[in-house]
Amino acid sequence: MTFLTDTDLTGLFLGRIWMPAVQGPCVVTLRDGNVIDITSRAAPTVRDICEMDDPAAYVRVAEGRIIGPLADLAAVSPDRTDAAHFLAPCDLQAIKACGVTFASSMVERVIEEQAAGDPKRAEAIRSRVGAVIGDSLRNIRAGSPEAAEVKAALIAEGLWSQYLEVGIGPDAEVFSKAQVLSSMGPNATVGLHPMSKWNNPEPEVVLAVTSKGRIVGACLGNDVNLRDVEGRSALLLSKAKDNNASCAIGPMIRLFDDSFGIDDVRQAEVDLHVTGPDGFELNGHSSMKEISRDPTDLVSQTVGRHHQYPDGFMLFLGTLFAPTKDRDVPGEGFTHKLGDVVTISAAGFGQLTNTVGLSTECPEWTYGVRRFMGNLAERDLI
Repeated sequence: MTFLTDTDLTGLFLGRIWMPAVQGPCVVTLRDGNVIDITSRAAPTVRDICEMDDPAAYVRVAEGRIIGPLADLAAVSPDRTDAAHFLAPCDLQAIKACGVTFASSMVERVIEEQAAGDPKRAEAIRSRVGAVIGDSLRNIRAGSPEAAEVKAALIAEGLWSQYLEVGIGPDAEVFSKAQVLSSMGPNATVGLHPMSKWNNPEPEVVLAVTSKGRIVGACLGNDVNLRDVEGRSALLLSKAKDNNASCAIGPMIRLFDDSFGIDDVRQAEVDLHVTGPDGFELNGHSSMKEISRDPTDLVSQTVGRHHQYPDGFMLFLGTLFAPTKDRDVPGEGFTHKLGDVVTISAAGFGQLTNTVGLSTECPEWTYGVRRFMGNLAERDLI
């Protein structure tokens, strides 16, 4: 078992592994099918490498030691605290996310708002909203004069929404998805708040961005979404998005180099597969070609003179995927069941697989910045 294909492995990857011997994380890369520990005093964190002038050049020649074959380590569950296993590939970076960046996503957010989080009402509203909006948003550049005309038409129909404002207006939605060091990595359980009865995965591309706003790599992410909670009120966004184990990032950051860059992000085709304990299967897709705002624009709206991130940040770019396939009751669409296995994949990025549980039953998040810094100091790395 591995989360990178032979084709993916042609790239240059950066990540983290939990090492029981030191009771802390190590910075790793991949070489010849092996996981290589490149942790050093010069670069004890992923953040330190990302902040370098040329992260790819450093990682390519950094001295290191073999931990073991990727195929073996990629199969280890994070529940095995006594065994080396992969973590989310970021450490000190802030975790930010952009919402409502695709036309179909915009329509579904309007439906959630109109339905006040009630899936039973969603199908009827979907038909009414779709009749007015249709595909009219797909080719509109956010913030353009054409977008302003669509806005006026929707207001006249009584269908204007705060979600459409951030979808086609001048300002993107950028929110804090998770706390530093709280993200889950590959094979980990992701958590749903137990109050939610209508929820779904959100397969996304995630950018690794420096403190200066320079994009140095990309990976995959699951921005676990509680549709009913956010649908009741946008003011519940933080409660809907930031919970124990509610964010997954991985499997590793693919660093930008001569073979991989921002155009590969713009062309990425992200696939989703959900397998339930009840035998249910769901397939989804999100094409970055259909995003309404360029990734570089989303980065510039996140960092600048208005807001600084001294340790850089990871930025979820949003998703086209919004599931409407019925799972149990006709007309109520999809919602997770505990035990669902979610796999997000994209050529060149690898695949990120997680199992769905409850935030209240996932292991508590206890490894914060203070403990991390203490561990690095004990290892004489800082």
